[in-house]
Amino acid sequence: MEIITGILLCIGTFFVIVASIGVVRMPDLYTRMHASTKANTMGLTALLAAVAVGIPDITVTSRVLGTMLFILLTAPVATIYWEKACMRVVIRCGEEKIIPNDYLYWSYNIMNSGSMSTYFVL
Repeated sequence: MEIITGILLCIGTFFVIVASIGVVRMPDLYTRMHASTKANTMGLTALLAAVAVGIPDITVTSRVLGTMLFILLTAPVATIYWEKACMRVVIRCGEEKIIPNDYLYWSYNIMNSGSMSTYFVL
């Protein structure tokens, strides 16, 4: 059991590190989102499986399986909707665009008196 737990921990750590490197190294927003979602989902699943194998208790295993199911169902769906939101703003691949704060439907910033507006770089 300890060998299987160690292997799953190494696999999970590898995928999380690959996802982190992918976010830093990829050229545009969409490939960064792809790298972070796919690899992090696989890495977190492997790490949670290592917890389930390492602690053979029914309460731990059931919670780990519930967490794995939640992550596997929500992470890809959230990324799809995030990409759709970026496509509505018309962010093309390989392009960084400066978008005003008001365009992204952020509320009025009380600290700014309206003369200066905050910008976000995507």
